[in-house]
Amino acid sequence: METYLSGHGAYRTEYHIVWIPKYRRRILNPGVRGYLIKLFPKIIKGMPGCCITEYNIMTDHIHMVIIIPPKYAVSDVIKQIKGITSISLRKKFDWLKKVYWKEGVVWSPGYFVSTVGINEKEIINYVKWQQSQDLGQAKLEF
Repeated sequence: METYLSGHGAYRTEYHIVWIPKYRRRILNPGVRGYLIKLFPKIIKGMPGCCITEYNIMTDHIHMVIIIPPKYAVSDVIKQIKGITSISLRKKFDWLKKVYWKEGVVWSPGYFVSTVGINEKEIINYVKWQQSQDLGQAKLEF
């Protein structure tokens, strides 16, 4: 597990994100999948520090594990990814205009996000261990 450094801190902020096409239509066929696979790195390149760890494109939804630095709001990163892919997919695949003929969208407005991290028991033990480490330090007297 890698820790990343910023100007004044260290972080490992990793998120599991899931989103679906509008009306959960099964539009993510092999051709669309291939295009998204090429598109994701280009989008992430525009957000320094972000890194896609893993993704899985199913026919009716996408799972992604992504590292997002604390300087970015998770909602803004998702908005960028969904916005750029929606525009690009509609330009590349004319048939999507027929599928979503009323709206200029591809994705449903919502998404699921959850943090991915170190085991909770490990963190609790580490915090308890820190207390025992601090007991042995010299105490200042006034």
